[in-house]
Amino acid sequence: MSNISSLRLASQLEFDSVSNGQGLRMVLWFQGCFYECKGCHNQESWDLDGGNIYLIDDIIKVLKNNLHYDGITLSGGDPLLQAEALKVLLPKIKHLGLNVWLYSGDVYENLSKKTYFKDIEAYIDVLVDGPFILSQLDLNLKFKGSKNQRIIDINKTINNNQVTLLDLN
Repeated sequence: MSNISSLRLASQLEFDSVSNGQGLRMVLWFQGCFYECKGCHNQESWDLDGGNIYLIDDIIKVLKNNLHYDGITLSGGDPLLQAEALKVLLPKIKHLGLNVWLYSGDVYENLSKKTYFKDIEAYIDVLVDGPFILSQLDLNLKFKGSKNQRIIDINKTINNNQVTLLDLN
C-alpha cells in the first residue's frame, strides 16, 4: 500500500481536535481498513486505494511547526495496515516530544504477538483498540464509540506486562 517514505491518508492533517484523545490534538486519518464496522463514522477511509499519498518528511515538517498541540492521533481507516511506514513515522514524531494515540480495529492481545507492532509499540502512548460495534454504541463514552473498545495506556501495559487502561480522570 505505501512505501517507507510515504503514507496513504484519507485527508490532510486535521488540527484542533478535542474528540480524538486528551487535550488539543492533531489527527492523521489513515486510508485503508479491513474491519468495515457497521456504523463506522469514517467509511470513506476503507478503500485501500483511496485517499492520497503524503511524504513522511512533509508531515514531520508540518508537525514541527505545530508543537503547541498536546499530541497527535493516528486514526482512520486502520493505521496499522501501514505498519512499515509507521516504523519510520513514529520515531520521528516521538523525537518531537508529541504524545501519540493510535486507533485500531484489532485488539491488544492480538497486536502484541505481531512483530510489526512490537517494533512500534514503544512509540505509542495510548492505543484505542477493538472494532466499533454499533450495538454497543454509547455517545457518553470519551474518545471511543462503543463499549467494547478500550483506551490502553501502552507504557503501563508494557511495564505491568498486562493490559492497563488509561486513567481518564
